[in-house]
Amino acid sequence: MAELREKSGPLALLVGFASFLIFETAAFQLLKFLTSGLGEADQYQPENTIVSNWVKTVAFLVLHLAVVIAAVLVLSNKLPRRYRGQVMGWFYLSLLVGFGLLIPLFY
Repeated sequence: MAELREKSGPLALLVGFASFLIFETAAFQLLKFLTSGLGEADQYQPENTIVSNWVKTVAFLVLHLAVVIAAVLVLSNKLPRRYRGQVMGWFYLSLLVGFGLLIPLFY
């Protein structure tokens, strides 16, 4: 007989979403602190170049990707099997959110 696979319910999705928001907020604050020395504070000065802000952007994206991949590796080993199906969905959403976090990073 085919194996019946348990799906995670709506409460598990709500807990996953809350955990996702907490993780992204903590990761953003940490990466904002780590990249605070890079880039220009005043974006609209006449002699401003894009180079220093480009370095800050790339550093933020690479560090965000590293933090997210580390979290996926840890979660895929620690979570019970029935909740592991959520991990990749939150991973893909986190990749998109990483680009969106660039907007508050420079303000």
